[in-house]
Amino acid sequence: MGLTMALVSGSLFAADAPKKKEPVVPRKAPEFVFNMVGGQQQLLSMYKGKTIVLAFMFTTCPHCQKTAQVLTTVQTEYASKGVQVLGAVFDQAAASHVQEFDTKLHLNYPCGYSQQGPVLDFLQVPPTDPYFVPILVFIDKRGMIRSQYIGDDSFLQKQELNIRIEIDKMLGVGPAVGLAR
Repeated sequence: MGLTMALVSGSLFAADAPKKKEPVVPRKAPEFVFNMVGGQQQLLSMYKGKTIVLAFMFTTCPHCQKTAQVLTTVQTEYASKGVQVLGAVFDQAAASHVQEFDTKLHLNYPCGYSQQGPVLDFLQVPPTDPYFVPILVFIDKRGMIRSQYIGDDSFLQKQELNIRIEIDKMLGVGPAVGLAR
């Protein structure tokens, strides 16, 4: 009887719990600042006109390290098609570990660092919502976020294939119609 009560009680609680707000996709990509080693900053808008794969990662996350290496291959293969991979690490030690992350993984694309607040704002994720890394955002050459995957296990299981599918979809996108402003 106690177990049944707990399940009923749990069901009622779940029904009353506030729904998690999902990010709007597609949407115009807001500006994002990448802090680079040496104190320089790069802006997402500097890559206007490119098809962008933006990865938000932790320097200490093995899944993120794997994704960073996959994206190195993707950058090599898709650069001639106007694709630019960008990375931003945002764990607590990101500023002091980004150069080691870049060097150790032999990244061939810009990877800077940021803080959690600006990253979650960019992603439209409330700071109280749980999230997992790596996070991948796909931005078309018109600056529209076409998709984003926040630690999505099913996407990451075959990430190289799925990343290529997302890029290929964006490279074949026709004129923007009915986009959120």
